[in-house]
Amino acid sequence: MIPIAIIAIVSYLIGSIPTSIIVARKVKGIDIRQFGSGNAGGTNAIRVLGWKAGVFVILADMGKGLVATMVVARLMQGPIPFENVTPFDDFTLVQIIAGCSAMLGHIWTVFAGFKGGKGFATAGGMLIGIAPVEVAVSAGVFFTVFLVSQYVSLGTLSAAVAFPLTMFFRENVFMVEVPGYGTLIFFSIGISLLIIYTHRSNIARLIRGTENKISTSRLFRKKEPLSSQGG
Repeated sequence: MIPIAIIAIVSYLIGSIPTSIIVARKVKGIDIRQFGSGNAGGTNAIRVLGWKAGVFVILADMGKGLVATMVVARLMQGPIPFENVTPFDDFTLVQIIAGCSAMLGHIWTVFAGFKGGKGFATAGGMLIGIAPVEVAVSAGVFFTVFLVSQYVSLGTLSAAVAFPLTMFFRENVFMVEVPGYGTLIFFSIGISLLIIYTHRSNIARLIRGTENKISTSRLFRKKEPLSSQGG
């Protein structure tokens, strides 16, 4: 049996792969953290590198969460080495540990001075395997808010809030039994709060009115020129 600590470490290292930094160096020979918002995530990759490279970065970052929960978690066989007091089965609990480790690796990547992205895409990849309905609703909220406001960060924050709210309403209003709801609702709130925390600089810029918009018409027409860090 592979110890749960090894599962967590391997997942963290997978999450730490700095996708946007690698792609930016390959595509334009730059450190993406010195341009746009200075963040090493998918949103800034779209802004600095264009939508094709940006979408690739987002999908790759989601893949890190999926690999951690659907592949690395399966490397552990047998019972977990502590009492499982949650409503989840043992494998789901290991998936949560692996997915959260990957998310932390993405935010604080060991391969780039512990300065990575904001974790939204990696969290999405992790949650697809755990709560697919809530992820689908949150994705719809993200795209709706983004298309209306042209703020990727606002769409991300809205989706983060929508995730636990969707779960709450399904269980308590629509009376749909969500497996493990008693634990999963608190887990989803924790993930949501972490995403909000990593977007605190975006929130400040949204309040000041200085957050960068990404025009959908311009997005598919041409790449945005490089700019110095800020905004």
